[in-house]
Amino acid sequence: MTSTTSEQRPFHAADLGTLAVIAWSGEHPEDQKDMPFLLAYSLGDTEGGPESTAEALTTMLHNAGLPIGGPLVDGARVPSMPVSLLVEADQAVVNMPQVNAQCPVPPEWLAAVQQRGHAYFMATTRAWPEAKPGEKVSEELLSEFAGDEETLLNAAHCLLPARSLRS
Repeated sequence: MTSTTSEQRPFHAADLGTLAVIAWSGEHPEDQKDMPFLLAYSLGDTEGGPESTAEALTTMLHNAGLPIGGPLVDGARVPSMPVSLLVEADQAVVNMPQVNAQCPVPPEWLAAVQQRGHAYFMATTRAWPEAKPGEKVSEELLSEFAGDEETLLNAAHCLLPARSLRS
């Protein structure tokens, strides 16, 4: 994020289509400890299809000051960042400008976020229609999508400090 103000673009949350968030944890290569990950994506299910939802996500991320494709933004160092994470009752809630998305989180994810104090959040402009909210996604499909170069290059990446209602 830069300290200069950039022009806000018109954004309508309905243009995102169905916005979903999925959580998992995995070993971080730098310290071999579990990292809690969150991935936000659209199903691409608007009238304009995946191209339209990609444009809407690009606008939302731009307006939030999150660059697509990098660098990694550390939310702890940017107190005014308009994206935040609330962890409560086995749920992760990501608050973004004009949009909130939540998902259930497994116990190992909760343990990792408690240990680290933050989660690695990616919001990709790449649609993933196969991963509907509330339906199981296999580790193989998740790894395939989340680790794909197209997904990673078309995503904003940030560390979100974890808050709870008790803190």
